[in-house]
Amino acid sequence: MRDEQILARLDELGLALPPPPAAIAAYVPCVVREGMAWVAGQVPMADGKPAPIGRLGDGVTVADGADGARRAALQALAVLRDALGSFDRLDRIVQVSVFVAATADFVEHPTVANGASELLVDVLGEAGRHARVAVGATSLPLGAAVEVAVTAALTP
Repeated sequence: MRDEQILARLDELGLALPPPPAAIAAYVPCVVREGMAWVAGQVPMADGKPAPIGRLGDGVTVADGADGARRAALQALAVLRDALGSFDRLDRIVQVSVFVAATADFVEHPTVANGASELLVDVLGEAGRHARVAVGATSLPLGAAVEVAVTAALTP
């Protein structure tokens, strides 16, 4: 897909790429090498703060978690575009890893992760379809309820 196509699709969906978040620890936001790009885990941010915070199954709803995953996936696209300079080299999303801070009895991780998956397909079409991991964690950075990491294949 071309950069202008993806930006136009975002506009059609009423979305805009947020500024790419800076790393908050000792890592880089994205590594590009040998036809691949790995976007570091994105904690969904709203007004400079993680949102939602807390754990699924203990005050954070599935809908809030899915919305956070959606926001984190949008941030991942912003990081990817920043690292590449445009979306022109993006071939497809290969894998998405979604981490869900949850109670031990919470089992709706896939539904939360769908927020990220559906955003990527809505924006990128078939190029947004991907393999996925959705796992639970007792806590995530900054108290966030979700975190999303993305791996993408690039064209030469």
